[in-house]
Amino acid sequence: MTEQHVEHQLAAAVKPLLDAVGATPVPLGEAKAEDVVLEWEGRPALAVRLPHLSSALDRLLAEMARQFDGRPLAELDRLEKQRVVALLEERGAFTVRHGVETVASALGVSRFTVYNYLNRQDGSKTS
Repeated sequence: MTEQHVEHQLAAAVKPLLDAVGATPVPLGEAKAEDVVLEWEGRPALAVRLPHLSSALDRLLAEMARQFDGRPLAELDRLEKQRVVALLEERGAFTVRHGVETVASALGVSRFTVYNYLNRQDGSKTS
């Protein structure tokens, strides 16, 4: 099996993961120090460029809209919005700077409402 075929095989295998996290495959010769180099059978096979953290929340919000039949998040009912907040918290969306504000804007609610949804979750976890 040629090295090119192996690279192609690895790239195809990890493509769904790269798409899910917004990463980009990069030719080994163009890899930068911050890129992640994946190995195949002990040899560098594919470099991966991870996205900037600032775009991660936008991707998560787009994924939430897809999960809710492509509807704008602001058009969801209260229970659906609470579910979106719960899913986003599970995925770490609120660790991103201005995460609450960004989510509130996307949902068409106030920051206070997002905090209430988060607090409601925390209360239900300890019950």
